[in-house]
Amino acid sequence: MSNPIPEMPLHSLTMEELEESLRSLGQPSYRAKQIMEWAYQREKRVESWEAMKNLPVTLRSSLADLHPIRLPEVVTVSGSKDTTQKLLLRLHDGELIETVLIPASPALYGEESDRRTLCVSSQVGCAYGCKFCASGLDGWKRHLSSDEIVSQVLLAEKISGERINNLVFMGMGEPMANYKNWLQAVSILNAPWGVGLGARKMTVSTSGLVPRIRDLADQPLQIRLAISLHGASDEVRSQIMPVNQKYPVGELMEACDYYGERKKQMITFEYILIEGVNDAPSEARLLAERARGLRAKINLIPYNTVEGLPWKRPSEAVQEEFLSILRDRGIAATIRREKGHDIDAACGQLRRRVSAELESPASLR
Repeated sequence: MSNPIPEMPLHSLTMEELEESLRSLGQPSYRAKQIMEWAYQREKRVESWEAMKNLPVTLRSSLADLHPIRLPEVVTVSGSKDTTQKLLLRLHDGELIETVLIPASPALYGEESDRRTLCVSSQVGCAYGCKFCASGLDGWKRHLSSDEIVSQVLLAEKISGERINNLVFMGMGEPMANYKNWLQAVSILNAPWGVGLGARKMTVSTSGLVPRIRDLADQPLQIRLAISLHGASDEVRSQIMPVNQKYPVGELMEACDYYGERKKQMITFEYILIEGVNDAPSEARLLAERARGLRAKINLIPYNTVEGLPWKRPSEAVQEEFLSILRDRGIAATIRREKGHDIDAACGQLRRRVSAELESPASLR
């Protein structure tokens, strides 16, 4: 008995893969263009095969079996006073993920005030156990499939009524640990027949998976790279980021140099400031040395309190001193005042809270 053909949802397919599937059904290749227009053209974007009216009924039925459309269910949309929105999504197997829509903000982005950013998740939970992060508190469940990554963008544009013109893969999970599915999603989001977003409008953040950084450097797409650094020395970084035991700072900096040389792009260091952990002037001076060697810019992020974790954000005076040390050494650095503090802004917070509510006896009454 032959093994069943694995399910391949529509939003996980490239144009070439869809054409191949159609050929196997004896269908002309032009059908693929029709289908992709229904799936991705903003004026259409249907959510069922039945809505694709220019396809034969029998073909729609066959394709629905082969390539289901399985957009996640929107559980909640939490809006903040500054109009940041966090979407809690339920996947086909019941797992919950988050994606965050950040509105245009001159204060956050400078002159480009029309930027609408979506912070995209790549896994359910996270296995990397960064000590300050809510995403991994309940452990790692699974990778997101490529269609589950793409769907976050489609749903955010549907809910907001606006085009997302900037993507940051900085949500739940480690994108580089889900490299194959993530890269497939990026190719769909970038393709002219797909979402059509330029690669330079996408940024991937990694906690430091050195081999995948090098793999991505060899890819032709000009994806921007951000490193979740959070410690300039092995001593400090290893306290809060277990990944540093496998890929210490020196190896990480070499991989970043490899990436920068091939992409000819400025790398960003994301650095969450945690009181008494990584906010000392000595750490700022070392961070400046790291950044100067790579021509990197630095985003300082005051710690966003997570229930159940002991960390605190430094005072504004300490934040400003840290920033001044960097700038005095010629480093491009900013303090990113987080948006959405009133909507469980830290990655994983909303998912944890809602999951707890759903599992509580009161929710079963």
